Amino acid sequence: MGLEDRLTALERRIAALEGPQGDGSVGRAVREGDFWALEGLKGQLAEAGAADGGVLFTGAVRLPTGEQYEWQYGALTDQLMAVDADWSDAAESFAALGHPVRLRLLREILGGRRTAAELAELEGIGTSGQIYHHLRQLTAAGWVHTGGRRGRYEVPGNRAVPLLVALMAARP
Repeated sequence: MGLEDRLTALERRIAALEGPQGDGSVGRAVREGDFWALEGLKGQLAEAGAADGGVLFTGAVRLPTGEQYEWQYGALTDQLMAVDADWSDAAESFAALGHPVRLRLLREILGGRRTAAELAELEGIGTSGQIYHHLRQLTAAGWVHTGGRRGRYEVPGNRAVPLLVALMAARP
């Protein structure tokens, strides 16, 4: 690929990342100007008589390992904002994601590095004891579990899309 072709490809990728407003927003629709998920949610909320609205997240992903996951979850605003809703239940899950090494471990596990030995080969990740400490915290919060074989870590299928959604939500 020549320099001009590479530059054109790079400009196309930058334009796609910047979105229609050129502001770098990741909150834009997958297809410019197409809010099909939002419109579908609004239609369902209207049918349900949910005046306060609701929240939906969804995704269809294929990981570098070839695993594919499709996930959708929604909740009504009044359920999320209810006086008796205990948001503290989410603290452990968020805390587990609150460390750069744990986020890197999750990315590497999603990318195919599944054993502690493979993870220990990474630079800047810490000692094997530190790696196991982080893996225990991720496991306790449900972000990883040991697969069918001992010592092999996986992000459960029902957590792959929510993890990517959380990463998107954390972007400025």
